[in-house]
Amino acid sequence: MAKNENRQFVGLKCSRCGKLIRPTSKNKRNTPDKLEMKKYCPNCRQNTVFKETKLGK
Repeated sequence: MAKNENRQFVGLKCSRCGKLIRPTSKNKRNTPDKLEMKKYCPNCRQNTVFKETKLGK
């Protein structure tokens, strides 16, 4: 099975409380810009905007 170099692991950070949750991967060839999605934040207990950050290892 070939390794896909276009996949990059990123984390999503809540723009309201700043909690880093939801590690995910994205294809950096198809989406070179930073991800920005509305998701449910369990810390804020509401739907907020999540922005892409680097995933710490």
